[in-house]
Amino acid sequence: MDASQRRGWFCMQAQLQQDLEQISREAAQLIASARTVDELRAGESRITGKEGPLGKLLGQIGKLPKEERGPFGAAVNAAKKKIVEQFAAARAALEQAGDQQAATGVQTFDSTLPGPVVPRGSVHPVTAVQWEVEEILSRLGFVVVGGPEMETEYYNFEALNIPAMHPARDMQDTFWLANNWLLRTHTSPCQVRAMERLGAPLRIIAPGRVFRYETEDASHGNTFHQLEGLMIDRNISIANLIAVMKLILSEVFHREVKVRLRPGYFPFVEPGFELDMQCNICGGVGCPTCKRSGWVEILPCGMVHPNVLRFGGIDPQAYTGFAFGMGLTRLAMMKYGIRDIRVLNSGDLRPIVRPEKRLGAAIVEKE
Repeated sequence: MDASQRRGWFCMQAQLQQDLEQISREAAQLIASARTVDELRAGESRITGKEGPLGKLLGQIGKLPKEERGPFGAAVNAAKKKIVEQFAAARAALEQAGDQQAATGVQTFDSTLPGPVVPRGSVHPVTAVQWEVEEILSRLGFVVVGGPEMETEYYNFEALNIPAMHPARDMQDTFWLANNWLLRTHTSPCQVRAMERLGAPLRIIAPGRVFRYETEDASHGNTFHQLEGLMIDRNISIANLIAVMKLILSEVFHREVKVRLRPGYFPFVEPGFELDMQCNICGGVGCPTCKRSGWVEILPCGMVHPNVLRFGGIDPQAYTGFAFGMGLTRLAMMKYGIRDIRVLNSGDLRPIVRPEKRLGAAIVEKE
């Protein structure tokens, strides 16, 4: 080796030494900043990988003269071995610290782990019951219609055979608005709107929210959900009405439900009935939900009054029909064992059904 070759070799050695020292410092910084085993693995791959600084140095060996390749490769491999050992020691220390913390119950924050899963919630009980009833009645040919919650006095009262000064208006305390409209007190206005638009024969259901200005208790609320049903055709009778009502309840509860039919007054039907079902909260024994009677009013119904048919533009001499106003909120209470109607409109996220409140359980609540 002549003088110029020796000078070149010494310069190359000096540069190699500087490069290896720089790489070692970078490796030490990565080890010091790593907080997890995954971070250490990523740092080691960054330094010793094919695209890392050590990998690039090893890739230069083929460009060197044969006599320089051995010393150059040995120096780089020695530095790589030392760095790999440093990363391995750091990983072992982190793993040991994690084992000790786990043994003592100490929890540490790991930013690489996924965050907590936020509950997505579920379908509201009233909505679930509404969908179920809609599906049941759709199989019988009923179609779903809607109507406004802010209603006119004509559709909410007059077209339903409740003229001004009629004493039946006192049965429904009403929220009146500044424009002389009102918040509908029932979904029955959808009957007349559907008759006007669709004529007869007719099979419709109209689910929706209704409003009453009344005192709240376990089974009454100022805001609740109803599902109006109307069937108009030739030769419709009370037998058709009872058959449809019993079918709905048996399908919703997946069993035969004990019901009773008693006379009830509603100006828009004649005759009118109250269809009650045995209270599922107490099994008919008596509780605050059913007011100690063992029965819950669930399906006011009756044959459509001829005056209502006339308001809808249908000849009562040619057609008859039945209507019902199912209380979806009470139906949800009976189906899911919910004792108090007020929790269905609250924002309380705690469970509203305790394990012992199974469907049909005969539980008597002591006051």
